[in-house]
Amino acid sequence: MDCVALPQGSVTFPANFMLVGAMNPCSCGYYGDLKKECTCSPSMVTRYQKRVSGPLLDRFDIFAEVPRVEYEKLVEDPTAETSEVVRHRVEAARTVQQRRFKELDLTSNADMGPQEVWRFCALEDSSKGLLKAAMERLTLSARAFHRVLKLSRTIADLAGVETIGVAHLAEALQYRPRS
Repeated sequence: MDCVALPQGSVTFPANFMLVGAMNPCSCGYYGDLKKECTCSPSMVTRYQKRVSGPLLDRFDIFAEVPRVEYEKLVEDPTAETSEVVRHRVEAARTVQQRRFKELDLTSNADMGPQEVWRFCALEDSSKGLLKAAMERLTLSARAFHRVLKLSRTIADLAGVETIGVAHLAEALQYRPRS
């Protein structure tokens, strides 16, 4: 179920979806490229990037910059995990989440609200300091704060651990947009 809040009230729709979006870093597409120079002025880059509102961006969990891929990387033998290995880790994490939420009307970490975040996103003591520093440095909204914790919970689930550690939280924070 997804809830839409309007000035007149809120409406709940039977929906569960994943939104994926992509955009260029600027209007010419080469801002930050190491091989081709960007032709946009700094103000043009800023204006282009501000076309997507902050409140909308705040609702995305993961931001990833995808740089140009060099020819050598495209033709060399892959050294990453195989899809099968990744699939097994994801299935194991999904099983953990199903068990975690069996008494609730939730199916995954993404479905958690603030109450469930406090209940299921236990942090190691060392993680709490990192989260506080990130809140101040990245000026995270309450929504972004909860999204970071839910993503940290998922990263910890993929690692097969119960408590969110510094590494899990740091990885989740790396997926926030850079101002």
